[in-house]
Amino acid sequence: MDSPLLVAALSSLLLLLALYLLGGKRRRRSYPPVAGAMLQQLLHWGRLPEYMTELSRRYGTFRMLTLTCNWVYTVDPANVEHILRTNFANYGKGPMTHGVLGDLLGDGIFNVDGAKWRHQRKVASFEFTTRALREYSSGVFRDMAAELAGIVAAAAAAGERLDMENLFMRSTLDSIFTVGFGVNLGALSGSNKKGAAFARAFDDASEQVLYRFLDPLWKAKRLLGVLSEAAMKRSVRTINDFVYAVIDKKIEQMGRNQQEFAKKQDILSRFLLEREKDPGCFDNKYLRDIILNFVIAGRDTTAGTLSWFLYVLCRDQRIQDKIAREVREATTGDRQGTGGVREFTTCLTEDAIGSMHYLHAALTETLRLYPAVPVDVKCCFSDDTLPDGHAVRRGDMVNYQPYAMGRMKFLWGDDADEFRPERWLDDDGVFVPESPYKFTAFQAGPRICLGKEFAYRQMKIFAAVLLYLFRFEMSEHNSTVGYRPMLTLKMDGPLYVCVSPRRSTGN
Repeated sequence: MDSPLLVAALSSLLLLLALYLLGGKRRRRSYPPVAGAMLQQLLHWGRLPEYMTELSRRYGTFRMLTLTCNWVYTVDPANVEHILRTNFANYGKGPMTHGVLGDLLGDGIFNVDGAKWRHQRKVASFEFTTRALREYSSGVFRDMAAELAGIVAAAAAAGERLDMENLFMRSTLDSIFTVGFGVNLGALSGSNKKGAAFARAFDDASEQVLYRFLDPLWKAKRLLGVLSEAAMKRSVRTINDFVYAVIDKKIEQMGRNQQEFAKKQDILSRFLLEREKDPGCFDNKYLRDIILNFVIAGRDTTAGTLSWFLYVLCRDQRIQDKIAREVREATTGDRQGTGGVREFTTCLTEDAIGSMHYLHAALTETLRLYPAVPVDVKCCFSDDTLPDGHAVRRGDMVNYQPYAMGRMKFLWGDDADEFRPERWLDDDGVFVPESPYKFTAFQAGPRICLGKEFAYRQMKIFAAVLLYLFRFEMSEHNSTVGYRPMLTLKMDGPLYVCVSPRRSTGN
C-alpha cells in the first residue's frame, strides 16, 4: 500500500518538476530574440532610424546586446500602453539614462522620476493650461512667423535659395526662448553672437549624449577630459554660462520691481514666482535644468517637424496647394484690407487655426513618419512580462520606437510609407486622432507631452503664414536629406529651397 502511494508521490513530483522545467523553457523562449549587438548600431550610426525599422519589421520585439545590459525594442502598441500607462510605475528614466543625459538635461522633467518629476509636472501642467500663457505664446509665435516671412520674402525677391532647416531652427529657438525665458536671442536676425554660440553648443551636446548610450568608455573619457567628452565639456560650459546669465538677470529684474515682475508671462518668471512662495523648493541649478528641458522640447521638436513638413510638401505640390487654400478660406472673413504679413498674422486666431483640419492632418502625418523623438527609452525596475508575451528583466532598457512604428504596415496599412494626410480625416474632412499608443509622437499615459497643443499652435501659425504667402520647391529636384543622430530627429545638413510669391488664387 505504501509502495503505490510512494510511486504516486514521486510521479507527482516528477510531473511538477517537468512542468517547472517546461515553464522555464517557455520563459527563456519568451525573452525577446537577439537581433544584434551594440556594434551593429554603431556601424549603422548614420542611418540608425532606418536600421532599427528594418529590424522591427523582421522581429517586432527584439533585443540588442550591450556590455552592461539588454536593450529591448518594440513596436507593439499593446506593449507601449503597458509601459506608459498600465505598469507605469515599473518603467522610468532610471540611473543609467539620468547619468548619460545629466550633463545636458540635469534634473529636468525629461530626465527624472519620482518626486522631482511630480513637482515639475504639477507646476508645468498648471502653467500650460493658463489662458495667459496661451495668449502670450501665440503672440510670440505670430511675431516670429512675421519676421521669418520677411526674410523669406527678401530671398524670393532676390531669387536666392534658402536653407529653411536653419531658419526654422533659429526662429523656433527665438520663439521658445522668448516664451521660456522672456528673452529674444536674436538667433534669426543674427544679432546675438552669444545666442548663436548657445544654439551651436546645444546641438553638439545633444548629439554627443546620444552617442554616449553606445559608447561604453564615455565615463572614462569624461574623467580624463579627452576626445568627444572634451568637446562635450566645452559645449556644456557654453550652455551653462549663457543660461545662468539669463537667470541672474531675471532675478535682478524681480528684485527691482516685484509687482511689475509678477505680470510677466514667460515660464522662467512663473517658476521664479513659484520659488518665492517656497524658497527652498529649488535652486538656480534646478531652475536651469527645468528651463533647458523646456527649450529642447519646444525648439528641436517643432523646428525639426516643420523642416520635414516642408520637405515632403516640396515633393508634393498638390498637398502644399491644398493647405494654402485652406488657410486662405479660414482667414478671409477676418481680414479688413490687403495689408502686409503683420495684418495677416492677426487673423490667425484660435478659431481660425482650429478650423484648419487639413493642415493639422498634414503636420500629424509628418510626425507619424518623422517623429521629433525617434525612440524613447525606459528602465525596467523589476521583472515583468509584456502583453505580447516577451519577458523583460530588472535593469533592461526598454525602448518603444515612434519612428519605426510609423512605418509598420500592420499598424497603418500597405501605404504606411506614403505621406497621406487624408488618413487622419473623416468623410467630412474633420481630423480624427489615433490612439496615443499607436501614434506615439507625444508619448502617452502620465508622461504625455504637456506641450502638445502648444507645439501644434506654433507649427500651425508658422506653416499658415509661410504657405499663405509663398510657394516652396526644392532647389535641386529629387534631392533627399538624411538624419543627424541626436536626441531628436534632425536633418543632416541644409534644406535648400527656392521660393516664389504665391498668387492670390491660392494655387
